[in-house]
Amino acid sequence: MESTHLLSGSKKRVKIHPHTVTAKYATHTPFSPQPGVHQHFPQPGDEGYDDAPSFEDFGSFLEETSDRKRLTEGKRWPLTLFSSKDKDTASRPQTAAAGGGGETSDGGVKAAKGSGRGVGEQLASFGEASVSASRLTWVGLLGAALAHGCLIVLTRLATERYSLGPLFLLMVRSIVQLVSLAVPLHRGENPFGPDGYRIRLLCYGIAYSLSLCCAYASLTFVSPGNGTTTWRLATTGLSAILAFLLLEERLGLADGITIAAGLCGLGLVLLPTVDENNSDSPTDPVVFWKGAFGWSLSALAGLWMALALVGYRSLKERVGVGTALFTVSWTGCLLSPATLILLQEGWSWPMSAEAWGVILGLVACSVAAFLGMTHALTRLHPALVSASQSLEIPVAMLLHLAVLPLAPSAPEVVGNVMVILSVGWLVAMKLLPSRGAGRRQREEYEEILDSPIK
Repeated sequence: MESTHLLSGSKKRVKIHPHTVTAKYATHTPFSPQPGVHQHFPQPGDEGYDDAPSFEDFGSFLEETSDRKRLTEGKRWPLTLFSSKDKDTASRPQTAAAGGGGETSDGGVKAAKGSGRGVGEQLASFGEASVSASRLTWVGLLGAALAHGCLIVLTRLATERYSLGPLFLLMVRSIVQLVSLAVPLHRGENPFGPDGYRIRLLCYGIAYSLSLCCAYASLTFVSPGNGTTTWRLATTGLSAILAFLLLEERLGLADGITIAAGLCGLGLVLLPTVDENNSDSPTDPVVFWKGAFGWSLSALAGLWMALALVGYRSLKERVGVGTALFTVSWTGCLLSPATLILLQEGWSWPMSAEAWGVILGLVACSVAAFLGMTHALTRLHPALVSASQSLEIPVAMLLHLAVLPLAPSAPEVVGNVMVILSVGWLVAMKLLPSRGAGRRQREEYEEILDSPIK
């Protein structure tokens, strides 16, 4: 492979070999282009010729532009709508390693290969760190699913026993969560996000709060079980689609099949009971349209939540969990009263200490669930995060059976079992890698070390 360019009237001919690179300089009178040779730099007299760096200055030019790029990357329009910055940051260490001296890299390779077990030790250390972080992430996700299940039961208890409106509960929850302002202030961070990312953080907070408003408002028109199940089903399906469209993040085949099985389980939970199918009484049009409106609100809540998950996934390197919680809290303080007034939901104030205890438990569960989900978004696909939270449906069913022993229907039992199995299989796939995968990674790593071109 040959490459030619002009530098002060001299011609440089470069021959690249897998092991060596040679360069020859020769004078040429006048320049004549050669077929099949690509010209890399502008010629004298062309626009921008003086700005083009030479090979001698290319090292300092690269260092200068890399720092400048790091400072200005937030102001550039991303390739995708919510393009994540981790792709650029992940490529920098690889470029720096590849751009080092040839003797140093060759010596490092020989040392790694000469130790006999250098490859195995490196792979083992990488695997241990990855498994440890994955375990922490999945423990947080399962804890968030448990907190979500408790949240469903507490919300239903507050609305049925203490006659507290769902939107009122959301408003109180958002006001109490404003205490999270102390987290970014303690860390010396701007609670409204870093420069260049505040609008995207605001959009994330609005989408998350709108999702909660739609979900809590739907509880007035449909049963809490159906509303929550529809919300989770729509969130999981739409987050997979939006992550692919906006972030270009794809799910693996095994992950996609497991998530699809979980969604089928949620669909079985939503099937009507035998009594509802065999009902001969005419349906009241008002009741029908109220139910349709409630189902629509639940699906809309899933859409907003999917947008929020994908939005934070794109901000994971710039916005901390505490800042995200504060953003969701103050946007919820604005949107929940507006939704309450728009839907004309009745205002009721808790009059007993027991009711306030339920509200505080609701707030604690919501904060725990939010922290687990948001931390997991820094490492996992949004659809995987939402699919793991489907475990809240079986947890809520078991807790509800403990309070009110009502026998569930057969489709509901089968659907909940499918959800539990899908989430369990998902966790097992992530935390228990197969031996074949480890052997394949070792072979690929050794093939890179043996390659003549580094």
